Amino acid sequence: MAAPDFDDGGSNGGLVARSAKGDNAAPLSITEISNLLKRTVEDRFGFVRLRGELSGVKRAASGHVYCCLKDEGAVIDGVMWRTTAQRLTFVPEDGLEVVASGKLTTYPGRSKYQIVIDSLEIAGEGALLALLEKTRQRLAAEGLFAPERKRPLPFLPRTIGVVTSPTGAVIRDILHRLADRFPSHVVVWPVLVQGQGSAEQVAAAVRGFGALAADGPVPRPDLLIVARGGGSIEDLWSFNEEIVVRAIAESPIPVISAVGHETDTTLADHAADRRAPTPTAAAEIAVPVRGELAATVADFAARKRRAILRPVAIGRERLEARVQRLPKPEALLQPQAQKLDELAERLRRGLKDRAAQARERLQADAARLSPASLRHRIDRAQDRLDAARLTPLLATARLQRERERFAALERLHASLNPKAPLARGFVLVKDAGGELVRSRSAAAVQARLEIEFADGLLPVVPAGSALGNPPPRKVPKRPAGAPPRQDDLFDLE
Repeated sequence: MAAPDFDDGGSNGGLVARSAKGDNAAPLSITEISNLLKRTVEDRFGFVRLRGELSGVKRAASGHVYCCLKDEGAVIDGVMWRTTAQRLTFVPEDGLEVVASGKLTTYPGRSKYQIVIDSLEIAGEGALLALLEKTRQRLAAEGLFAPERKRPLPFLPRTIGVVTSPTGAVIRDILHRLADRFPSHVVVWPVLVQGQGSAEQVAAAVRGFGALAADGPVPRPDLLIVARGGGSIEDLWSFNEEIVVRAIAESPIPVISAVGHETDTTLADHAADRRAPTPTAAAEIAVPVRGELAATVADFAARKRRAILRPVAIGRERLEARVQRLPKPEALLQPQAQKLDELAERLRRGLKDRAAQARERLQADAARLSPASLRHRIDRAQDRLDAARLTPLLATARLQRERERFAALERLHASLNPKAPLARGFVLVKDAGGELVRSRSAAAVQARLEIEFADGLLPVVPAGSALGNPPPRKVPKRPAGAPPRQDDLFDLE
């Protein structure tokens, strides 16, 4: 007999599952109960706001963000789909306290519940400042804020690039201040300065200015101003984003950061080459005052003129001082003039005395030139003349001495005559130009020679010359036992 379908109550200790008597509920599958739980949780918790600390944040290749929200006593998983993650205005990091809005749901594959995050906000200004400090320390450790990276600003930029909103009061303040101080060419790159995508636009503008060609249609700026008006820390958060900070730090053009008011500080201020407390102050830092420059140039020109004329003035003063110390020309010539007067007086007295003396001598000589005295002197001279003996020997003796002297000179002349030895059998050897040849080596290189005898010249050709060898010389025979003669060397037949 078959077993009944229903037990009569109590626990079933059999091997086969049996429905209890009066129970009309069929057993549920795991998928069915998971779906029931999912609908129940989503209906009950369709919108929740959770506050907690982020942990285990990771971004998948698909763009989805997975994380955990925890507090002191519990942990809940969270997921943020790619479209929601792209709208975040900050980068979620571990340890950051946030407020997540979304709905609870379950993940049947792991029997877990989780929150699907629709928006993620930093939980209060303190958490935001903590995130800011953490980002600052990380970027500072990379050297992005190092003082040695700061570059000097150009003194007078020709073109200034401004990264800001084109519709705000900031750009008008900058342009107005530049026009007042020193009109410059300004290129504005319009960007969003707040909200979703503003950080990416600011970073793209800074990099875009740096990528401009120096000779392109749009002039490359010599200086950049990244500016925004004042606001809360949330309003200025785009300038704390890492993408903006890195773009400013890597810019090949010097950057002035003018974000917010004087009390506002962003990470862009640390990365820039110069921080301005306000956008108007950035314009004042960027260019000097044209009037002050003109006054400085005029002052330099005046100083240059004074510097040029100062040596002339000093020289004139020194010359005048030295001229005053010089003696007067009259004083210099006074001793000489006095001496001249004294000499003139002495000359006058000397001439007068000489004339008196000459007059006295003339009177004395006139007394001596009487006819009797002159006749007496003539008689005495005649007596001396008669007493002198004029003999021919006096003249002949002197003539003989001169003749002997002339003969000696003649003998000396004959001994020094270079052609005198020719009469004794000597000869002179000359080249074709008539110059004397004094050695055998000098004669060997001559094409033609001339031998001068006492009675004339004899042309000869040296042996081995290009004109041919001369005929052999015939040497006359001398009698046996006869002594050699000096002219044997020149005896040609």
